Amino acid sequence: MSLVAIISDTHVPSRADAIPEWVVDEILRADHTIHAGDFDSPRVYERIADLADGNLTAARGNVDPPALGLSKAKTVAIDGVTFVVTHGTGSPSGWHDRVAETVEREEDEDAVGVAGHTHEVVDERVDGTRLLNPGSATGATPADRETMFVATVEDGDLEIELRTG
Repeated sequence: MSLVAIISDTHVPSRADAIPEWVVDEILRADHTIHAGDFDSPRVYERIADLADGNLTAARGNVDPPALGLSKAKTVAIDGVTFVVTHGTGSPSGWHDRVAETVEREEDEDAVGVAGHTHEVVDERVDGTRLLNPGSATGATPADRETMFVATVEDGDLEIELRTG
């Protein structure tokens, strides 16, 4: 069994001062961390990578500096579940389809899509593909609160819990 901290849109320092302590605690507790982009700065990327102790899968967000060297999509398999991580950059109205298409292009519809960008919590299926958006871990605007997912993954089974600050 693995615990996976799923976060996105931290936006430090442009929209928040720091990663909330409760989010730090969840990352430390997790076996793996997924970040769906918009770290906002190399300092925050390095902080999260350190907290995740090298077990970080991350995609580039639309405000992330190129120096981070992140790709637009990244795939990771954890205990029988494949996650395709992307940011979902673009208009909010096409977000679901855009993320589902990225999952299909990178893997297949059995994979779980993880994206951010809208700062809205999502856990739903689009054409058979499960899509997750953990919202914003720092509550960055337009979010109205700090949110993240904690996933329990075991032998191909996935359970998702929403955590809020």
